Amino acid sequence: MRLRPILCLPAILLAAPASAAEPALARVKAITAQASTVAAAVVITGDVQAKFQSNIAFRVSGKMAERLVEVGEHIGADQVLARLEPQEQQVNRDTAQAALVSAEALLTQAKVGFERQKELMRSGYTTRTTYDQAEQTLRTTQASVDSAHAALETAQEQFGYTDLKAGVAGIVTARDAEAGQVVQAGQTVFTVAQDGPRDAVFTVSETLLAEPPDGDRVEVTLQARPTVRTVGTMREISPALDPQSGGVKVKLALDPVPPEMTLGSVVVGTGRFRPEQAVTLPWSALYRWENGPAVWVLDPRTDTVTPRSVRIARYAGSALVLSDGVKAGERVITAGIQLLRPGQRVAVVGEGTP
Repeated sequence: MRLRPILCLPAILLAAPASAAEPALARVKAITAQASTVAAAVVITGDVQAKFQSNIAFRVSGKMAERLVEVGEHIGADQVLARLEPQEQQVNRDTAQAALVSAEALLTQAKVGFERQKELMRSGYTTRTTYDQAEQTLRTTQASVDSAHAALETAQEQFGYTDLKAGVAGIVTARDAEAGQVVQAGQTVFTVAQDGPRDAVFTVSETLLAEPPDGDRVEVTLQARPTVRTVGTMREISPALDPQSGGVKVKLALDPVPPEMTLGSVVVGTGRFRPEQAVTLPWSALYRWENGPAVWVLDPRTDTVTPRSVRIARYAGSALVLSDGVKAGERVITAGIQLLRPGQRVAVVGEGTP
């Protein structure tokens, strides 16, 4: 009777399972990396500016009597933009005019005296010395008249400088003085954008110039009306950074210039990099490993995954363009990477989006 429990124990052990159930494999998605031709685009925003701008200033100092144009107004080359009070220049002109009249009167008197001495010299009733003095007086007064003429022309020119003219046709883009203000000679009163060629001006990152787009032609589109397009050719790259934006100013010459692209219009420039062969992967494949970008690579023989550091050349929309780290034909995990560990076996349940 005491042996019955002991005999039942082997039967219980034989009934137990032979081994524990295997753990479930992590379910992931993967793609096969492929090398393809990549021609990424760079999109920048800028505005339309005049190729040539002029700072308009008076040539003489004085108090500005009136201002005749407004910002944004189109002006002609000979149109008067502003006037100075001309009292000082008018006095100088009147003084020069009076000096000319006086010099001409002396010249008339010297001519009469010389003609008299000339007749007396023929008759022998005067000396050679007196004749020479009369001739010298005539020449001196003639020189005085010429000098007075030049002084009058200068005074008249100075009087004309009280009217400010641009000398070129264009659009007034800035005003730096008002009526009643005393301005100095050479002080900017207006800024005029000259008629003619137009530039699309962009401020770009300095890193973009290290690897600029392919070619020097960029497609330029009017932001307000994307159907209005033209082509810009690289004309100027600023040699220094803009202190306000920290970028580099780039100017593209527009040819042709659509009428809709007026001064100040916002435009969008699109350039493309040189096509190259590169491996592209979706963003979902990106992982951080050892303080750098990485992806999980699948070993098809063992179904295990390993993190591998990669170098990203650029970001192209929803894809990563790699310059190193993954070769064409390798399998890369694109979904289910959050809980992976090195050497872990996984089960591929679908293809990711290349």
